[in-house]
Amino acid sequence: MPAVRILCLSGPNLQLLGKREPEIYGKETLPEIHARLAARGAELGVEVDARQTNHEGTLVDWIGEAGFPGEGKVRADGILLNAGAYTHTSLALYDALRSVNLPTIEVHLSNPEARESFRHVSRIAPACVGKVCGFGAESYLLALQGLVARLRTITG
Repeated sequence: MPAVRILCLSGPNLQLLGKREPEIYGKETLPEIHARLAARGAELGVEVDARQTNHEGTLVDWIGEAGFPGEGKVRADGILLNAGAYTHTSLALYDALRSVNLPTIEVHLSNPEARESFRHVSRIAPACVGKVCGFGAESYLLALQGLVARLRTITG
């Protein structure tokens, strides 16, 4: 049986973590977060494929490939998604998540509801099974743990 695979997708500007507004997003870089995710995934017995792009269409492509692995190079049993600013604008990401029907956790380093009013609405939330936010880089790790627990509940 193939290993459980988690696809972790990070959207626009997250390549700037560690430099961009560290008082909001922290000092840890995205590669450091990805390394921690891989290590925690190994402890949990899952593979983590972590990626970042600034392009909405690339995120949509990766989500589509994850849900239909025979048609692409990406396979996943669940998704962690920090869509960045696309969280608040992207119906395309919402549609992609609904289309693949993979359990998805929305992830944010900060708490969007405690910030500017335009960040209070998530277009992707209705397509997600959960949301982890406000814990800095730990949000990714908490989301991974929650998603793995959910997948184990689903698959027995």
